[in-house]
Amino acid sequence: MVWAWARVVGGVGLLAVLLWQVGGGPFLAGVRLIDAPALTAALLIGVLTTVCAAWRWSLVAGGLGVRLPLATAVAHCYRAVFLNATLPGGVLGDVHRAVRHGRDAGDVSRGIRAVVWERAAGQVVLVGVALVVLAAFPSPVRQYLPVAAAVLLTAGLAAVLLARVLPRTGGSRWARGLRTAVADVRSGLMSRRTWLGVLVASAVMVAGHLATFLVAARTAGSDASLSRLLPLTLLALLAMGLPLNVAGFGPREGVAAWVFGAAGLSAAEGVATATVYGALVLVASLPGAAVLLARRARKPTTAREVVTSDGC
Repeated sequence: MVWAWARVVGGVGLLAVLLWQVGGGPFLAGVRLIDAPALTAALLIGVLTTVCAAWRWSLVAGGLGVRLPLATAVAHCYRAVFLNATLPGGVLGDVHRAVRHGRDAGDVSRGIRAVVWERAAGQVVLVGVALVVLAAFPSPVRQYLPVAAAVLLTAGLAAVLLARVLPRTGGSRWARGLRTAVADVRSGLMSRRTWLGVLVASAVMVAGHLATFLVAARTAGSDASLSRLLPLTLLALLAMGLPLNVAGFGPREGVAAWVFGAAGLSAAEGVATATVYGALVLVASLPGAAVLLARRARKPTTAREVVTSDGC
């Protein structure tokens, strides 16, 4: 509970600082500039990224021994994206789909772990793409890339070594948890039937999110070249992994303001771009609201059928 409130307070604090620094103009200007072509592009890209997310989740869940049909995964992912885009923290939708799928499958632990690992796989691919793009194009963080790459490589090697020396039996609760994590990675992410699909789905999702960000930049009025915008929007996309936001807003806008300003554009342009992106993502997630309403509409019907059956 404390951490949940801390996330909300952190997001509100970031937005307050941004409003103090750049004012409310960039936020309002970004929303006013959204047009039909941008909304159409966001909806189409949203279909692609959501289906890829569902496919990745289905693959990982299957690797962990939990059945998840693709059509069910797509519906759950749309609902999760909508909840993530409208509720504080940016992760409540994923928590909901993890618990719901676990209950439906009769194994809440595996349901939660499937979502954790498929999201982790997406973040790993995002970081990998970021390292390549940020090394290829100029950006305010280019000078720090060697250190960042060294840290990530060291962390990866340490994780591999830990998995190899971990005792097979016995040990504390932590040791058992680590053995479970290693087994999950091997069967859910790195098995022969899952790793390629997880990689492809994650790469397509990163490309889709970047494309939406670039659409947002053009919609917000930015005329910078794609080679200049790509690393900036990628840094803002990385910031979205921080669970300190209010309905998706917070770190994304803060990082966008910083990197756009540091790249010689303007903080206001960065805020406007990130605001448009947030609005486009919200529109693209609206099918999730339909899924949510459809489920609510089915509940009373089911209850009435049970009562009628008992009465007969």
